[in-house]
Amino acid sequence: MPAIVECVPNFSEGRDKAKVDSILEAMKMDGVYLLDREMDADHNRCVITLVGDPAKVEEAAIRGVGKAAELIDLTKHTGAHPRLGASDVIPFIPIEGVTLEDCVAMARRVGEQIWQRFGIPIYLYEAAARVPERQNLENVRRGQFEGIREEVKTNPARKPDFGNAELHPTAGATIVGARKFLVAYNVYLNTSDVEIAKKIGKAVRFSNGGLRYVKGMGVPVRGLAQVSMNLTDTDQTPIARVFEYVKREAARYGVMPLSSEIVGLIPKKALEDAAEWFLQVENFDSSLILENRLAAVMGGKMAVGGLRAGVEPFIEQLAAPTAAPGGGSASAATGAMAAALGCMVASMSRGKKAYLQYEAQLSDAIAQLSQIREDLKAAIDADAASFDDVMVAFKKAKDHPEAQAEVDAAMKRATEIPMKVAEQAHETGQILAALRPITNPRMASDITVGLGLAKAAGDGALANVEINLADMTDTKFVAQMRERVAAVRE
Repeated sequence: MPAIVECVPNFSEGRDKAKVDSILEAMKMDGVYLLDREMDADHNRCVITLVGDPAKVEEAAIRGVGKAAELIDLTKHTGAHPRLGASDVIPFIPIEGVTLEDCVAMARRVGEQIWQRFGIPIYLYEAAARVPERQNLENVRRGQFEGIREEVKTNPARKPDFGNAELHPTAGATIVGARKFLVAYNVYLNTSDVEIAKKIGKAVRFSNGGLRYVKGMGVPVRGLAQVSMNLTDTDQTPIARVFEYVKREAARYGVMPLSSEIVGLIPKKALEDAAEWFLQVENFDSSLILENRLAAVMGGKMAVGGLRAGVEPFIEQLAAPTAAPGGGSASAATGAMAAALGCMVASMSRGKKAYLQYEAQLSDAIAQLSQIREDLKAAIDADAASFDDVMVAFKKAKDHPEAQAEVDAAMKRATEIPMKVAEQAHETGQILAALRPITNPRMASDITVGLGLAKAAGDGALANVEINLADMTDTKFVAQMRERVAAVRE
């Protein structure tokens, strides 16, 4: 499958459809697909969701910023949502065949190009941040356009990552970054008292001691008080837990949630988790959902007719006289099985009377292992595809020496994938070890098998990393990889 990246630019215009249409038109490119557009007049903000080929998505985002700078004047802009630029935030999110590190590189290239082409200064945030203080979007945007355009002139700490110590006079500055999938989730209260929403937003956000992976604030929208939130990891902090937290806090002030909304898109798994939470289905698993099972069977990822029928095609592919899939894919599959065993053991104990005191730890373990399992399953194909990409790049460079850069890039991708597998296998082993004393002792053998699989996955993945590093000339990259290898082995 080709590499796919997501980009979710937020523009400071939610009232003039014609302007948003013009921005979208500027971003139109072959290989870039529009998944969603959301306009909010109260926030005076639109959120666009694009996916596609990484290089083309980069260019589309840059063009969108240029068009927004032509159409949006922040000196005349008002709205409930905080903003720093006409193109306020541009995050890149890995979807398929792309790592978070790839998205960091994309963010930095895009930021530099925006500054060079349009003279709009750039702040880097989340995983792309160059200083820890800018990892949090809230810190970067504090003071908004009006406050920062004065402070940046005298405070070195507010100097942009790209550009001079001043904002664009009408387009402000743009915040570009790389992150995991984020869910924009808002809860409306049955009151117009926005001070209550602000107190709840403060209570729920992690920076004030609330829920991990939640950012929140209170704003007035459509005559109601709204708790506006960004959920940065719905596997670790499920959306249902967030809703219940807001509901509990609201009750303290004599109000309650009226409704909630999702801005943009949400992963299907997040809604599946919410269904499990509220319905309390004991044996819930995503494969119980008809459409999921149907897609798996029709896609060849699951077979009807016994367990052997499901796993046999992959084993036969490994046995075939072809270089891929090989040890890297096998390591990823082994790690996924280890994570799956951990999920099974934790799920079999969660909810049982004897283990109620460990409910939170078991739920956290299930959430972590579920995400790891999905990541490692994806790495099975990604590892094989990366090997194919390396072979194609070597063949091209043989006839065209100037294409050596493509070989280097392909080798780095082919090394990043097993490195991530090794790290996640190590994490799986740690979680499994922590589960042993808080789960049914009759399942100790499953824990032991899982630990053995996790170790095998880690050892195999690291062997793939090492063999790649031996042929690489980028000393900085090699040093970084060796540090990560050492961290896993220690």
